[in-house]
Amino acid sequence: MGFEPAELASDAAPIVTQGGDVAGGGALWRPLFRHDCSFPPDIYMAIMINMIKNPNINSSWLFRADILFDGEGNEGLEHAASFPCFNGFELRRCMVRRLIPRNTMRDQPMEQSCLLFEQIQAICEDGHNDDGIERTLVVYLPHVPEAEMPFYHPKVQGIAFLHEWAAAECRGSISISYLFYNKSDRFVEKLTRTAFQLLKVIYKHGEGRLAGYQKRVHHDVLIPQARVQNTYAALKQKYARSLIEGWAEVTDPEKHIFEDLSIAAFLIELWADMYGKAPFPGFVDIGCGNGLLVWILNQEGYRGWGFDARERKSWSNYNTIQPSADSSATSDTLQQLVLLPPPVNTARLAELASDDFSAASIHDGRFPEGTFIISNHADELTPWTPILATISDCPFIAIPCCSHNLTGGKFRAPAPKDKAKTESSYASLVRWVAQIATDCGWEVEQEMLRIPSTRNTALVGRKKLPKRASSPPDIEGIVQRYGGTSGYLENVIKLAKKPRSQGVK
Repeated sequence: MGFEPAELASDAAPIVTQGGDVAGGGALWRPLFRHDCSFPPDIYMAIMINMIKNPNINSSWLFRADILFDGEGNEGLEHAASFPCFNGFELRRCMVRRLIPRNTMRDQPMEQSCLLFEQIQAICEDGHNDDGIERTLVVYLPHVPEAEMPFYHPKVQGIAFLHEWAAAECRGSISISYLFYNKSDRFVEKLTRTAFQLLKVIYKHGEGRLAGYQKRVHHDVLIPQARVQNTYAALKQKYARSLIEGWAEVTDPEKHIFEDLSIAAFLIELWADMYGKAPFPGFVDIGCGNGLLVWILNQEGYRGWGFDARERKSWSNYNTIQPSADSSATSDTLQQLVLLPPPVNTARLAELASDDFSAASIHDGRFPEGTFIISNHADELTPWTPILATISDCPFIAIPCCSHNLTGGKFRAPAPKDKAKTESSYASLVRWVAQIATDCGWEVEQEMLRIPSTRNTALVGRKKLPKRASSPPDIEGIVQRYGGTSGYLENVIKLAKKPRSQGVK
């Protein structure tokens, strides 16, 4: 059933009525829309609590909500005197949240009370509910006056969501009401449109959960959401404008810049957990593309470098000089190098070399022990990442994108053997790379990054599996198990000889 709610007339009788001896008691809550639903009160309450905790579900202008207070039962009722009461309802839980916008330069955070009410049942002489309807009410009350209401919140004094359920018939309805500042606000198109969307999201989530939908994407598994988003906001404020204005590529600057700022924020917080106050061991970004991520991290004080088979136009903006590992020389932070890891047979290297490609352009994939390896949409180098990390005993992060095998050739990762399970080609690639890492002895952790890309799965290797820590893996055997390296040398040399492209990372 599609979402086609009944729009209630401007003079329709209130669905919820405010009462009690409180300031503003008896205020008129105007109903706007109502829609039938099939999900019962427990599902309704679960999705409402989820939306209270995750306001970004309803608004792309918001990062998250910080829960400042959450009280149930007697604890929650201690705060009830400051809230309005509603006829026929009893306050069961009150939550106070701070809405955190994506851009604090434009909009300020706003605190809001979210009140969860249950109906006070009127019981007939036969012991049954008088009308057989179970009602659950959720009310949002912003803590700011009309003049200070931020852009991302409708300019109303309150929002009320009512769920009504007839258990005997297994059917119900949901509705939305506003407490307007002025009577004329009832006819403001933007407010009506927002009410429609808010109710639509509740309906979609409720019916989806009833049908057995289970969330498959889980964010913030490794690092708390607030930490990464706060660091991202600081980086964005610090660098975004100047980076956009100085963008040298033909690709979309905002997508690439915001994506790399997001990844940098995640890495900074991940490294804070990994290293604490210990010295940072340095990083290397293999397949660094335009070099922006390397530049951001270096600007933030994390010493490291990156390389790619082809130079990018942006490198002249981002390339800086830093001391080399032995501190006796300096080197560019962005370098044009082709990676030829130890398992690759280099017997034909001299034959394939040319004026554009020589031994000086090669890196063997061995890094100082402990160096953090970054593989961000590194394409041909993605499946090699956990292997390189094992050879050099280095932690890593791999964010797969385009699918290639160990030969550097285009490749479609095998689908699950269980035909009952279905997954996208990207999910198959992620699973395949994760399996290589596991076979190399890594305890693979997975995080869905909050970046403007559908290729947003990060595989993190920072710990060895207990059973593998004492016995080194058979790298040659692993390489052969996953297809070998035949053709790798030819593929990467062709890649290095291609003209510089402006349309890639």
